[in-house]
Amino acid sequence: MNEAVPFVMFGWIPAVFALFMFMQPRRAIIVAFIGAWLFLPVAGYTLKGLPDYTKMSATSVGVLMAAVLLGHRRFLSLRLSWIDIPMAIWCAVPLATSLSNGLGVYDGLSGILGRMIKWGLPYFIGRLYFRDKESLRELVWGIFIGGAIYMPLCLLEVRLSPQLHRWVYGYHQHSFRQTYRLGGFRPMVFMQHGLAVGMWMAAASLAAMWLWRLGRHRTLYGVPVWLWAAALIGTLVLCKSINSLVLFAGALGVLFVTEWTRTRLAMVLLLLVPVTYMALRTTQTWSGHGLTDLARVVSNERRAQSLESRLVQENLFSAKARRRPIFGWGGWNRMFPVDESTGRRLTRGIDSLWIIALGTNGFVGLLSWSAALLLPPLVTLWRLPARYWVHPAFVGCGVLTLLLILHVIDCLFNGMFNPVFVLAAGALGGYAAQATVQAQQPHARLAPVRSIGRAGIGGGRSAGGAASR
Repeated sequence: MNEAVPFVMFGWIPAVFALFMFMQPRRAIIVAFIGAWLFLPVAGYTLKGLPDYTKMSATSVGVLMAAVLLGHRRFLSLRLSWIDIPMAIWCAVPLATSLSNGLGVYDGLSGILGRMIKWGLPYFIGRLYFRDKESLRELVWGIFIGGAIYMPLCLLEVRLSPQLHRWVYGYHQHSFRQTYRLGGFRPMVFMQHGLAVGMWMAAASLAAMWLWRLGRHRTLYGVPVWLWAAALIGTLVLCKSINSLVLFAGALGVLFVTEWTRTRLAMVLLLLVPVTYMALRTTQTWSGHGLTDLARVVSNERRAQSLESRLVQENLFSAKARRRPIFGWGGWNRMFPVDESTGRRLTRGIDSLWIIALGTNGFVGLLSWSAALLLPPLVTLWRLPARYWVHPAFVGCGVLTLLLILHVIDCLFNGMFNPVFVLAAGALGGYAAQATVQAQQPHARLAPVRSIGRAGIGGGRSAGGAASR
């Protein structure tokens, strides 16, 4: 670790203030969250009595401070809705877990504070600043541009091996042994793992594809969006993340089926995938062996064995979690299954974020976590009529709905937290929480396809800058 790490980490909050001073608040939030996630180091500073100081805690706290101190009054206008209940429970459940395990009030309050900074602030920032279809489209453009900026860095590491984090910050952020896959290198750039990069590039590729299909006149820096989409998909393939490729291919299929049938059925079926998986696996009514057989067909034996190992781990952790089914075991690795006779752990770790939620905070934690991410897409699917899902004006609704579903599916096998998706959950939740969706009103007028297609990130030349040309 070199001197660049503390400089950028502790300098990020002032940088967020600068963004709010020179940009519109919504644009500043997009740049702050995506910029921090893409370029700040994978590092953390332990603060006594407070959650660890990381790049995303710095971003969330920085946005909160800038919005309050620079006179933005949106935080005073927050009106909670029933759709926010799952996130509120997910942030508050550590106290109940701590008390039920005899760990004390201090431990529980510390857990609440940490979860509020990591999950609650990004969610409620999204709720406040992204509440209409124009702001959702702007966030989708931000994800697309973020992927376009990351693309040359990914290609550099595919060629030279993951070295950027070491060159800039002085160390590798993860085991270098896990960067070699399928006969080549898998980029990590400035994220915690190559899997996180793969999922980000899948999200950017999906955003580009949807923008191209529903707004054929769109360009970015004078280059047609379809060309950017093709380049992003090619980069996604080179990221060598089978899971991200499968999820992107499935989402792309859902996109075309939705456009062709003018129905929401494909999206609803995709949303049922993670719900069904978690229900079957927590009750142990399905072994999951069919997935390992599929992995042998689409990938290789090594991938199948890795998946089988994860399923075995899930069984062990699920069995331990059912011994404290309501509020779970809490922190301090108490959720780990152990040999009762020797006290030794039966497994070294677990990757799946959903099983971590179940083991740490029980079924209350699992249900609140999954509902916080899936309820906004579900309500949007329910309230937005099918004919609007393929209209350019509602491209943000479609992309963010799919991305949140894909993120939860990815969390069935990985634990790659991404605050941009939590921000998107709050954004879509704010949109879905409205009493009526604008498109349902008979008098609501939709912008013509041609004029929407010419718009940039902010919906016009003045807001979009170079991206709208």
